[in-house]
Amino acid sequence: MSNLNQSSQPQTPERVTVYIDGFNLYFGLKSKGLRKHYWLDIHGLSQSFLKPHQQLVAVKYFTARVNPSTRDPDQHLRQNRYLEALETCPITTLHYGHYLSKRITCRSCQATWEKPEEKMTDVNIAIEMLADSFQDHCDTLIIVSGDSDLTGPVTKIKALKPENKLIAAFPPKRVSDRLRKEVHAHFRIGVDKIRQNQLSNPVTKADGIELHKPSTWV
Repeated sequence: MSNLNQSSQPQTPERVTVYIDGFNLYFGLKSKGLRKHYWLDIHGLSQSFLKPHQQLVAVKYFTARVNPSTRDPDQHLRQNRYLEALETCPITTLHYGHYLSKRITCRSCQATWEKPEEKMTDVNIAIEMLADSFQDHCDTLIIVSGDSDLTGPVTKIKALKPENKLIAAFPPKRVSDRLRKEVHAHFRIGVDKIRQNQLSNPVTKADGIELHKPSTWV
């Protein structure tokens, strides 16, 4: 009887946290020509990764705020609108790095210009992964990125918390052989998942303000 009672007890769901490298995902979509799908529901996408025995406990999105440029003076407005929309997603938090200007010199003509370079995203992802693992906030960590720099925290968690499972979800046109070799499992995010997980248009915030998908993304 005791064996029967034990087997009938509900199983504790496997807790999953998803870590999204925002720019790696964005440039993957851009490389694949998926502009009209930039209005991506990252919570819905993360939920679509799960198996029946798993439970999504957190979605963490990592990015940096862009500045207007002469080539694209409205890029920061589109990004701000999208980030505001993401803030309405359940169990989703946004984590920000920053940009630094880097001077580039042309080897042939010696002309120079300033190029913005994103900083801190991989560091912020690593910090959150290590903290969540060591504080027992999740059982499985899914990394949405093709950045090989994230191999470091993966190998550290494998060494110190071998009970945790690490999975890489590679965005379209993005992959890392180093990361693929270190994680327990990996898969490529298909275009169908991107298409099927789009935010509503408009997204209505708690204060009633409506956020419309940028017209250039339609």
